[in-house]
Amino acid sequence: MTINCKGHLIDLKTPKVMGILNVTPDSFFDGGKFKDATNALNQVEKMLVQGASFIDIGAYSSRPGAAEVSEELELKRITPIVELILKHFPEALVSIDTFRGKVAKECIGLGAGLINDISAGLRDDTLLEIVANLGVPYIMMHMRGTPQTMQKLTDYNHLLMDIIHFFSDRLAQAKAIGIHDVIIDPGFGFAKNLEQNFELLNQLEALHILNLPILVGISRKSMIYKLLETDAKNALNGTTALHMVALTKGANILRAHDVKEAVECVKLHEQLVG
Repeated sequence: MTINCKGHLIDLKTPKVMGILNVTPDSFFDGGKFKDATNALNQVEKMLVQGASFIDIGAYSSRPGAAEVSEELELKRITPIVELILKHFPEALVSIDTFRGKVAKECIGLGAGLINDISAGLRDDTLLEIVANLGVPYIMMHMRGTPQTMQKLTDYNHLLMDIIHFFSDRLAQAKAIGIHDVIIDPGFGFAKNLEQNFELLNQLEALHILNLPILVGISRKSMIYKLLETDAKNALNGTTALHMVALTKGANILRAHDVKEAVECVKLHEQLVG
């Protein structure tokens, strides 16, 4: 269970933490906090010191109902930050949260190491080929529709089987085009209602049939704060509780806003399982 990222062989049998850096004005939790270069650098340094193995940078908010962002604006937001971060932290393994081939290509050219695509290659026909040509690890996520429409697309014949079939199809496409290192993300909150999110987490181990690393992104999401009748700001405790569940179900990467707490979960879990 390894991936090759910028010449580093990363063993995901020991779970890793991916720190989130949103450079958008409208992300559901930290929108607008890290558009400024100084704040972004300080946050990246903090996450690396706390133990993040990857830094995931996104410039297109994918929260439900988020406004569409042009390719030009996404590039304008993300490329200066990627360049700046890798100038100061050249060894950092930077992930680019995008579904656009041009954004992926330009950021990998600046030194980023992997691509995190919410659309599994379905929103930009060029992306899979670009990822294959660049030879970088690829995270593909399950989603129906777009962030603007996904909340209306929650009818499934069988949630887990439908997700597995989706990944089987997209993996066949990725492998046919020459992508070797693939990580799957079941897409908590994307075209899934609250009950479906918990069903998915409860049965996460079913995805091991695909024999690929699993990334879990549940940090401060509405599946937590709506159930607890609070908000994203007060959802850290709930996030930490569900991170431990995800690890017991076989998650290989936790994508988190709060790196310190996620790393502590991993350490505690590793001690439990020996």
